[in-house]
Amino acid sequence: MVRSVRPDGADGQQSLGDLVATATRDISQLVHFEIALAKSELKMDARRIGIAGALAVVGLFVACLVLVLLCFAFAYGLIAAGIWAWAAFLIVAGTCVVVIGIAALIAYSGIRKVSGMKMTRKTVTEDIDMLRQVVPSQNGSSHNGSKVSSDASPKVGAGADAKPEIPAR
Repeated sequence: MVRSVRPDGADGQQSLGDLVATATRDISQLVHFEIALAKSELKMDARRIGIAGALAVVGLFVACLVLVLLCFAFAYGLIAAGIWAWAAFLIVAGTCVVVIGIAALIAYSGIRKVSGMKMTRKTVTEDIDMLRQVVPSQNGSSHNGSKVSSDASPKVGAGADAKPEIPAR
């Protein structure tokens, strides 16, 4: 996270307005950087999907050419070698199915590399967790100016293990 400049007041502490302005600026930058990361990951995923799609189209085109060319040349070659005509054409069809299967495997392996924006999800989760935590400053006050003691609970009636957090939307 990018840290902003801290203007100090007369007594060495920031005013509430300065703290709010700094927090607003930091959150704005954080959101901007998260959006930029999401765009970058989407571009990489779109590129991978495009390449996999192009390979699938090329594979299908080649499969069609192979089907047409081998159905005649290979089948008549097998017939000339002494294999029955129906068996020769079945062997050619099996060969075409194998080529189509190889092209499909190449396309499938390209699509499996799509990341699904893992980095964006991870950093957004970390940022939300960070925002939910209340970190006391050196003088014993929290970011909102109230005193925080080590044994104080965040809510009246809350258990000893309760942690102060930003309410989820």
